[in-house]
Amino acid sequence: MQISTEAALALARTDQWLPWALRSLRVALILGAAWVVTRVARRLLERLRGYAVRTMDRRGEADAIELEKRAATIIAVLAKLIGVAIWMIAAVMALTELTFNIQPLLAGLGVAGLALGLGAQTLIKDWIGGLLLLIEDQIRIGDAVIVNGIAGVVEEINLRTTMLRGENGAVHIISNGAIATLSNMTREYAYYVFEATLSRRTDVARALQIVEEAAQELAADPSFTQLLLAPAEMMGVERLAERGVLIRARVKTLPAKQAVTGREWNRRVNEKLAAAGIELPLPAA
Repeated sequence: MQISTEAALALARTDQWLPWALRSLRVALILGAAWVVTRVARRLLERLRGYAVRTMDRRGEADAIELEKRAATIIAVLAKLIGVAIWMIAAVMALTELTFNIQPLLAGLGVAGLALGLGAQTLIKDWIGGLLLLIEDQIRIGDAVIVNGIAGVVEEINLRTTMLRGENGAVHIISNGAIATLSNMTREYAYYVFEATLSRRTDVARALQIVEEAAQELAADPSFTQLLLAPAEMMGVERLAERGVLIRARVKTLPAKQAVTGREWNRRVNEKLAAAGIELPLPAA
């Protein structure tokens, strides 16, 4: 009973708990405002993305697909940076409201940041590499690329890492500072290069004619007409290989559509070669 009486008396003294209640309310308002500002910033960035795409489209700088990928990449990075900045400011304001002395904390963070900068040169290198990727517009989200010999589709670009999704579904995370070679296969257009090794006794002219006929049929197919940007190029005999004669051709396609186009082209060529009685040489034992 004595404890209950003391608790009741403490609650009756509003000068003890009311300031903390007000501080807690202000902290809740700060965190709520940070959440609202973050949501508003994301909406504004989405509108900015649409405006930027429309502006660049009117200028004719690139096709709609390329502009959309570039805008999506930049907006995604900006959204993360703005979100981190907003929540850091909110955290400092909340600590101040709770009467924490943050000046020693900020000074300690400054010293720790200096030490981290001296010791984390690799991290800084990754950040600089990420900034250069964005500034120079080397890759965008959705691009099919080969980075350091690893092929995949760009799913995410951060300041420190780039995430690729491989054909088998594997996720490859590559440090931006470690990128030595980068091949982007989805910029403006792509090529599918057709190659086949024929027996030395094969009528090469007839085989090339079959490859060209298959390409023409492919171009006439409504499912592939929109994917092809130019007629197929018959490049002819590439070289005399050990197993036979290597022929080569290529077709220009929309970005990231060379694989699906090439598979269908190969299928049609295989059927036509079989119908003409032209067989490919068996692999060496």
